[in-house]
Parts: sequence; C-alpha cells; structure tokens
Amino acid sequence: MKVVVIGAQWGDEGKGKIVDYLAKEAQIIVRFSGGANAGHTIVIGNEEYALHLIPSGVFYPDKMVILGAGMVIDPAALFSELQMLKDRGIDTAGRVFISDRAHIVLPRYIQIDKERDAARKKPIGTTGRGIGITYSMKSDRDGIRVADLLWKEKMDELEPGDREFLAPYLEPLQEMSVDLATYLMHRKNAQVLFEGAQGTLLDLDLGTYPFVSSGMSCAAGAAVGGCVGPRAIDKVLGVFKAYSTRVGNGPLPSEFDTGSEDELYRFVRDTGREYGVTTGRPRRCGYLDLVSLRYACLTNSIDSLVMTHLDVYDALEEIKACTAYRIGDKIVENFPASIDELNRAKPVLRSFRGWKKPLSGALTYEEFPEAAMEYIEFIERFCETPIDIVSVGYDRKETIIRKSPWTK
Repeated sequence: MKVVVIGAQWGDEGKGKIVDYLAKEAQIIVRFSGGANAGHTIVIGNEEYALHLIPSGVFYPDKMVILGAGMVIDPAALFSELQMLKDRGIDTAGRVFISDRAHIVLPRYIQIDKERDAARKKPIGTTGRGIGITYSMKSDRDGIRVADLLWKEKMDELEPGDREFLAPYLEPLQEMSVDLATYLMHRKNAQVLFEGAQGTLLDLDLGTYPFVSSGMSCAAGAAVGGCVGPRAIDKVLGVFKAYSTRVGNGPLPSEFDTGSEDELYRFVRDTGREYGVTTGRPRRCGYLDLVSLRYACLTNSIDSLVMTHLDVYDALEEIKACTAYRIGDKIVENFPASIDELNRAKPVLRSFRGWKKPLSGALTYEEFPEAAMEYIEFIERFCETPIDIVSVGYDRKETIIRKSPWTK
C-alpha cells in the first residue's frame, strides 16, 4: 500500500510528526520534494530532533528512507544531518538512499538565491538555501543530478569551485544512489509512505504564486518525485493545523490583526511554538482558513485530513474559523488565484465554543470535550473530508487515530 502525506496549508503543519508516527507501519519512506528549506521537528520521549532533508521515518531502525527524484539536495547539509543523527545514537548505515535523478544544490546557488530575493521589489522571503535557484537550473536544463556525478563531460562543464566542493561527496553520494523506480518496482507489496515538504498553498502551480516554493508540494508531486504512477497511490492524507500560519511574504487572508488581535497572535505563536525550524523566524498566525483547506482537499483528492495543534486552543473561551472571504462588496466562498484579491480579502468568521480543558490526556476521540468534537466535525462537513487523525501534542503518544490510513 502506498500512502501520501502532504501539507494542506502553507507548510509547517506538523507533517514530520505525522510521518514519524505513521512510519511505524511502513517499510519504506520516500521524501518526494523540496530540500533543506524544509524543517521537520520530531519529539521522541525527552529528545527533540530537527530534520531538513532526511525523511522523518529514519528514527525506526528497520525502515528504509529515500530522498526522492523531486528533491534538490545540498550535500554539505545532508552529511551534516547524517552526522548529527550518528552523534545522537541514530544508526543510519545502509538505510538512507538518494534517487539518482535528484538534483544537487551548489554553494554558488545559495549566494545567487540570497542576492536575487534581496533585489526583488517585493521579496518572496525565501530561506536562502539555494532551493529556488536549483529548481530554476533544473528547468533550464543546466542542473546536475546525482546520476551525473560520474559523467566526466558534465562535470567538466561545472566551474572549478563546484568541482572542488563536490569532490569529497562523490563517493558517498554514489554509494547512496538508487534507481528509485526500479527499487520500488521490486518492492511493490511494501508499505510505502511518501513524505511531502511545505504545503499545497506553497505549490508552484496550486499555491499563492509567486509567493510559493519552487517544487511540487501537492499530492501529484508524490507520483513524479517518488517515481511511481499516479494510479499506484492508494491514499492521500492532508495535514493541517487547527489555525493558520505562514512564513515569509504573501497573502494570509485569515491573519490575526496585529493591532486589535495582538494578544491572540502572541498567545497562538508562543503556545504553538510558531518559529521556523529552518530559519527561526516567527510565523505569521491567523484563524483556520476553511476556504483554502477545502481548496486543498479538492486539488489533491485528499482522502482524509490530519489535524494538529488542536491543544493550542485548550485555554480559550471562544474559537473562530474563516468560512468565506469578503472582497470589496462580495462574499467569496472559493479560493481565488488572484494575489490582489487575496490581499484584499477579509475573513468571514464563525465562532465556536472553547473547551477549557487539556486535550493531551485523551487516549481516544470519545474522550474529547463536546466543544472540541463540534469544532472538528464542522470542519469535516465544510471540507467534505473526514478527519481521521488528531494530534494534541508533540510526542508520538499524543496522537489520536480515529481510522488508520493503512486500511483501504
């Protein structure tokens, strides 16, 4: 069975924790997009790990993890991350592979990335990790892949500084290289978990362009970056927070008003630890945007949703969610492509009762307070998509499974 996990918002939804939890029942975990611009935080007991490139399932010693064809990989960042895991007692030997079709991030791309964004009249707010430049080089057919590292003619085209940078990584990268399509073909009966990066609203085609990432962070990207056909995918899970966040520039229609709602903004940001894993930047926060969430469900054929950070709302008397936009004198219920419209959009809010009770002690959904169930079940009806998993904390055990994604 092949299950895809994607972000259903603007990234940072808690995909890392969910992939780590679901990987318990998988044999292979494939990260299919993005690069070191992503950041996944995994909490296991009293230990906290920050991953940027390596799939979240690496913490299970019997799992194979693969960096897919849709990824762009900075070798220095990759081997630094592998060393960090080794230093902390995680044995990755013989378990981490890289698709031979994945592209390589070179140091000069990182510098170009920073300079290009700074030169824009309206900066996108990239992480400055060279991701966009690498994808651009890929589209221009000037990039270099893992498969090309032993191709002398291609290597000779690189600048001397590029070859010097790559020299110490050539052998270890080749040892980790794998023909992903063939690898998965020979394991067609395996439980495979495809891990996305960023979120649907940062997807190059489906997101809030141009304030998006450069890769495919939608469910369709799992087929391309995971080297499987779309009909091979059995289920798509969309991860979303109980509220909305965004890092960097671009529209966030349900964003808290930093004047009148500054106290709520600071409460959600600090309680939810809303600071970028990669950049450390505070995230912008807002009400749950159900208009964009329903759009994510439609455009990704999401079979079921995974709700995270619900416990952040434990102490509130009242909770609100955005159910439509007011743009000028119109009420808009669908997610617009126009950035101008999204920038002018004001959220139409619906109020819900708070539950004033910690959710982290619940072992089953039935133990949730009635008000928490009302909030969850309204979202299900609005998006016409079930919420099968609810996370109420950072630890693995703080995860409520209403229906396992490993069932067809």
